[in-house]
Amino acid sequence: MTLYKRGRIWWSDFVRNGIRHQTSTRATDRRTAERIEEKLKNDVALQLFGIIEFDPNLTFSEIAERFKKINPKPAKYNLDRLEHLLPFFGPLRIPEITRNRVAEYRAERKTEKPILKDSTLNKDAGVLRHILFWALDEKLIPSNPMARVPMVRVRRMAHPVLSVEEEEKLLAVAPEHLRKVIIAALDTGMRRGELLAQDWRHVDLDRGLLTVTHSKTPEGEGREIPLTKRLKALLEGVQEEKRKSFVFTYQGEAVLDLKTSWTTAQEKAGLTRHFRFHDLRHAFASRLTEAGVIADVRRVLMGHQDRTIHAGYVHIELPAKRQAIKKLDRWIAKEKAKQQGNH
Repeated sequence: MTLYKRGRIWWSDFVRNGIRHQTSTRATDRRTAERIEEKLKNDVALQLFGIIEFDPNLTFSEIAERFKKINPKPAKYNLDRLEHLLPFFGPLRIPEITRNRVAEYRAERKTEKPILKDSTLNKDAGVLRHILFWALDEKLIPSNPMARVPMVRVRRMAHPVLSVEEEEKLLAVAPEHLRKVIIAALDTGMRRGELLAQDWRHVDLDRGLLTVTHSKTPEGEGREIPLTKRLKALLEGVQEEKRKSFVFTYQGEAVLDLKTSWTTAQEKAGLTRHFRFHDLRHAFASRLTEAGVIADVRRVLMGHQDRTIHAGYVHIELPAKRQAIKKLDRWIAKEKAKQQGNH
């Protein structure tokens, strides 16, 4: 028998093919330790034939470090979620990540921050699941313990739509770099990540056309969006020598985050309703609807996936998209005229 005790814990120590394997069974009674050692020996035998290479003591923290190391530029979204996940799940071995542990995590986070929404905690659980599926693909773990853990159902909430009056108040106080991004978001419906990654190489001012190349979804990748009159004028106003890499910059550098400037601008504007930056995308969709643009054209402009049975047959030509943006231009001009008339 190759078991021995250190204090109250049984340790396993055996040799296979000239390699010594020494590890704690974490068991205090011999019978349990014997069963664990048998499993360890079986795992070593399977490794010998290349069937399995799983470390039973691998923690989530170690997997997260490998995930970040192998992905030199992991999505900021994943890194932000990991800041919350690692203090709780980091020390846990993978088999210890269970449905009950996830429930405990949710409860602990809500205790710390009662206003936290279930949708936010679903995002945390989604990143945890994503990283564990990555580890499964990399053959670091035998299965993903999060595969069958359900998300908490969340009621869809209606988000406010930014009015033209609120837009003007916001643009009046926003710093220049944020002002440009706000106009682009309202006039293209692009997501924040798409906007901040937009490259000048994919902006054709002669044709008044922008091509999205860094989209969150496959449907959004490579879509062409005609420029509104004001967005075209705004981009033409940028000196040619400054049209090098990113379209939207701050002091010559890429804009990495808008959270602080966005919140400050709303406070300075005195808006009575709170808006997320993503609500600008909703405003674009709402304005297209108000302007009389049909659903298929709206969907293509925004890079939405069409889940209908005829999705494969829907193809919107560029002239139809140009016509939609002209309608948006006319709608904006009409709404601003109304505002001036009211004042």
